[in-house]
Amino acid sequence: MSANGRYVYAIIATDEDKQFGPIGIGGRNDAVFTQCYQDVGAVVSSSPVIQYPVSRANTLAHQRILERVMVEHSLLPVRFGTIADDVDQIRDKVLIARYAEIRDRLTYVSDKTELGLKVLWTDMSGLFQEIVNENKEIRRIRDRLAEKKGAAQRDQVRLGEMVKKALDHKRKKMEKNILSLLLPLSVDHRKNPVFGDQMITNSAFLIFRHQEAEFDRAVNDVAEAHMTQLKFKYVGPVPPCNFVEMSIVW
Repeated sequence: MSANGRYVYAIIATDEDKQFGPIGIGGRNDAVFTQCYQDVGAVVSSSPVIQYPVSRANTLAHQRILERVMVEHSLLPVRFGTIADDVDQIRDKVLIARYAEIRDRLTYVSDKTELGLKVLWTDMSGLFQEIVNENKEIRRIRDRLAEKKGAAQRDQVRLGEMVKKALDHKRKKMEKNILSLLLPLSVDHRKNPVFGDQMITNSAFLIFRHQEAEFDRAVNDVAEAHMTQLKFKYVGPVPPCNFVEMSIVW
């Protein structure tokens, strides 16, 4: 049987012993609590010293604990699967050794939260037709391919390149338009990779908690203005993993 260590979920600003309930990862109903040094505390639970599979159940358990802590505290998320051998290791190698760094990062996220936004085109066929209608050269190559005249393979490659370039131009233009309305309300912003032709932006915003309702309204306004062409996937508040994440190596 594996020895019990301490699974580390997050770090918060507190000098109090906090209890967050029997919600620890692993399904054993382990208590989640704080281990403090001066005015910072690691949020931990008892856990076997094992490598947790990156399964849906485990990642959701980790995420839900962060969300529970976020109800009361701004936090520094710790990477999934971080387990210390004992409380001394957390205190000495993290809370004491990295105290100044922790304080700086906690100040950065204090009273802030992360919101995520993905925006996608709803009608790709219509969008491609719009690109064809706007570009004479694309129409010419398309028509030639339809008639099966000339170097078909070369024309197919050329047509694909031109359509991709036009689509990317439209994506960037729309993304710029959307972000111009949201960035003034955020403290920081991260653009994550987009996937496929349909996605326009995959963005994370760090905002002050007191501005969350205002940011919600701004997203709703943008979504309503583009409801016939765009689909908005808006999530949050979530832990600020796009802006701060503690990577701990023992």
